[in-house]
Amino acid sequence: MEPKEKIARGLNRRQLLTGAAHSVGLAAVATLLRNDPLRAGERDRLPPLPHFAPKATRVISLFQSGGPSHLDLFDYKPGLARYHGAELPDSVRGTQRITGMTVNQFSFPVVSPPFGFMRHGECGRWISDLLPHTASIVDDICVIKSVNTEAINHDPAITYIQTGTQQIGKPSIGSWISYGLGSDNKDLPAYVVMISQGSGQLDPQPLFSRLWGSGFLPSNHQGVKLYGGREPVLYLTDSPGIGRRTRRQMLDRLAMLNQRSFEKVGDPEIQTRISQYEMAFRMQSSIPGLIDLNDEPESVFEMYGPDSRRPGSFAANALLARRLAERGVRFVQLFHRGWDQHQNLPEQIRGQCFDTDRASAALVKDLKQRGMLDDTLVIWGGEFGRTTYSQGLLTGDNYGRDHHGRCFTIWMAGGGIRGGVEYGETDDFCYNIVRDPVHIRDLNATILHCLGIEHDRFTFQHQGLDERLTGVVEKARVVSEILA
Repeated sequence: MEPKEKIARGLNRRQLLTGAAHSVGLAAVATLLRNDPLRAGERDRLPPLPHFAPKATRVISLFQSGGPSHLDLFDYKPGLARYHGAELPDSVRGTQRITGMTVNQFSFPVVSPPFGFMRHGECGRWISDLLPHTASIVDDICVIKSVNTEAINHDPAITYIQTGTQQIGKPSIGSWISYGLGSDNKDLPAYVVMISQGSGQLDPQPLFSRLWGSGFLPSNHQGVKLYGGREPVLYLTDSPGIGRRTRRQMLDRLAMLNQRSFEKVGDPEIQTRISQYEMAFRMQSSIPGLIDLNDEPESVFEMYGPDSRRPGSFAANALLARRLAERGVRFVQLFHRGWDQHQNLPEQIRGQCFDTDRASAALVKDLKQRGMLDDTLVIWGGEFGRTTYSQGLLTGDNYGRDHHGRCFTIWMAGGGIRGGVEYGETDDFCYNIVRDPVHIRDLNATILHCLGIEHDRFTFQHQGLDERLTGVVEKARVVSEILA
């Protein structure tokens, strides 16, 4: 096939017609393709990557969906005690946009966390008593207290931190990394997602599959969701009476038909479908060994906690994340729901910490003792934090907190990140950033940097724009101060 014909066929017909409908002339399209054939769907990856020697070769994201309360867990403000119950000064709240859940409140009383804080590790990091296991790894983690976002509601906020924009339909960070770096294991996807339900909030915000979708990138880069239970990947098991040889023959014939369709219409998604059928066939052999934990010693289960034997729990998923990382999966993302604590926070946050604290720390320790932490980047955090003031009535032993994107805390470990450090500072009310802000675009730029990728050079042309995870026109910086 002539090169020009291959390039033309690499362009999706629907994309071509859509472009024409928006007055993009065929001559202009042809010029774009001729000048940059890699953007025409000809390649599944963007060479040459990585741009420089990476510190991390894989990422494990421990996403705490709902917005953990940073001031109840990490951002210790002992001075808040003297303001407890008093009105948050207008000078602190300023003109900040707040959610519809508290916009009509007549009172905004300050809530001082009732939980104790202690210094831990050689670094002397203040950590809440709710996180005793995380306290044991403070010398290995970097605590960033100045993360911020413009989003104030869950869906746009999670979409924003996952895709770099509040608009739906863009690729997730795991899909971007899969697209750029591919997989180190041909028998497993490059991007795997697992979801667990917390005990802190039994009716949490929903998580939509587009949050790990590939957007305008080829669809083989979307996250593959693993379920708890006997069938971790739906429809992966052969039907009764269908053996391996028969399945192989069926796929070969199906691939032949799909290839004929591709030669007729030139839609690159057809080739993606062929490759994904092949991936599913290989996963039928690789997944059973992955989820069979009989080869794990008792000491591992003890480290992750008793829930690690319960499929679908956060602890079990954290253990599977390590096993996936060992097998070369590029990006593993755990979503743990239940952190949206608008009321009854003291009880609910205890449940969430009980679910996640031990296993999160165990994952870092496990990776470290296996020599994997140096090239595995671990990230813990949610889509935003919580307000200093109480949502609803503040009583002697109960309160809630609303969404707060102006400042919140995450932690990172391994993969080129300095351990035992703290970055960023908030004011005395834990409400505004006073030093070293880290926007979520900066956070994503730093993640890419750890993987050897310069975020401003990592692009994909879509609808006439050089799309990036960190935004087309927005500014982002690598937080070099936290790099090892």
